[in-house]
Amino acid sequence: MEKRNMGYCVILAGGKGRRLWPSSRDSYPKQFIDFFGIGRSQLQITYDRFANILPKENIIVTTNKEYADMVKLQLPELPEDNLIAEPISRNTAPSVTWAVATIAKRDPDAVVVVTPSDQFVLNDDAFTKNVNEGLQLVRERQAILTMGVKPSRPEPGYGYIQMGEPTGVEDVYHVMSFTEKPERDFAKMFMDSGEFLWNTGLFLSNVAHLRKCFHHVYPEVSNAIAAMPGGSNFDNALKFCQQSYGSFPNLSIDYAVLEHCSEVYVMKCDFGWADLGTWHSIYECLNRAKGDNVVIDSTVMMENCKDNVIKLPKGKLAVLNGLEGFIVAEKDNVLLICKKEDTSGQIRKYVNEAQLKYGDEFV
Repeated sequence: MEKRNMGYCVILAGGKGRRLWPSSRDSYPKQFIDFFGIGRSQLQITYDRFANILPKENIIVTTNKEYADMVKLQLPELPEDNLIAEPISRNTAPSVTWAVATIAKRDPDAVVVVTPSDQFVLNDDAFTKNVNEGLQLVRERQAILTMGVKPSRPEPGYGYIQMGEPTGVEDVYHVMSFTEKPERDFAKMFMDSGEFLWNTGLFLSNVAHLRKCFHHVYPEVSNAIAAMPGGSNFDNALKFCQQSYGSFPNLSIDYAVLEHCSEVYVMKCDFGWADLGTWHSIYECLNRAKGDNVVIDSTVMMENCKDNVIKLPKGKLAVLNGLEGFIVAEKDNVLLICKKEDTSGQIRKYVNEAQLKYGDEFV
């Protein structure tokens, strides 16, 4: 007998990771890197985490066409029909819509958790408990459930969710507002108020409700993807997408759905979380060595150095003296040395300038 009302996971793995340049490059972005020298990339760690919660055959990975072979190499156990490869990048909303349509064709009663591929989770047991509780909630309610964690610092590189009225479920609240990457002063105000949580980027719902939300926000995309031939079959879908995908809007799932749909909840979680998308956030979440320096799988000699984050290639030695509050990162043909504080926007600027002045080989 066919199982229904199953749990599925969609892993978002199509980003370029430019905020972690130069370690993350367009040709080999952060989700595919064994960043900490532990033998598994961020994508593989995320896959492993959800394979302990859900059946492996229910895990779907979305990525860009140029990264499809990397996904296959790193996740050889992933069924071909569970890989969704966009022909061009259109942010996360169209790819999630495609993944949900694929799931709906298998099980119209399914529930789904959508997750980025580059997150740090400290307590896997607490995480598993929260995900299972969330999946059960969205089986019972027509709602979208986001997952938030209490801020530990005023981090301007994260999104914030404002908690509203309780829903009647323990630690689950109606969402009052979303704020993406506020200025540091506002981030401090949010944290001090006690009303805001960091937005982990994870959200859960049932596929029927999600498809209604997608149709409400962008019916042309929802209708086009629902009519896509062959579900997630790469050859059929790619032919369809070459004709249609370029006309889809460039929308993030946060903006497209979470901010425009009713019945959006947030679960207050406590599993120890960090977004590994910026140098500053990596510095904040990792263990620090002498002088509060974070040295990531690198060989370094330091004297009178404090509050730095350092990531070098294998076989390179850095000798540093008198450096305080810097990023020192090298990969292939690029060496970055810059102040650490709130640098994600600045690094994006450097990437764009390097590309314009010196060409694609440096990004």
